[in-house]
Amino acid sequence: MIQKTPTGTVLYTIEQTIKEYRKICQRNIQKIADDITVDQCLVLIILNDNTTISQIDIAKLIFKDNASVTRIIELMVKKDYLTRETDELDKRKSKLIITEKGKKTIVLLAPVFKLNRKTALNGLSLDEIELLDKILHKIISNCKTS
Repeated sequence: MIQKTPTGTVLYTIEQTIKEYRKICQRNIQKIADDITVDQCLVLIILNDNTTISQIDIAKLIFKDNASVTRIIELMVKKDYLTRETDELDKRKSKLIITEKGKKTIVLLAPVFKLNRKTALNGLSLDEIELLDKILHKIISNCKTS
């Protein structure tokens, strides 16, 4: 049996797929808001859906380390997408609040997010999408249990 190089494996293809998807997402986001990244958009969406989520949980959801999320949030505060509200009882804690600019951006970008998914999944049937999702979850499970 001929061993494939790491770049010739399905796992490499999965990584390449993610990178290409992020590129198209960023290109389409830039057409609407030229000062926000894919990761910053993800933070906005997560905060919009759950205002009490911790920074650690945000990091887990967007597959980033805590330091990266801290930098992302600081940039978003500087760009006026978020503000911080310090907890009066525990000064070490702060609540992140989406600004008006952030709220408007979410509304403006909602159709872009749908377009990105539609573009990426173009030509795939619902059965194919469900099978792909099932297979990817098996791979995730295999990696977590070994």
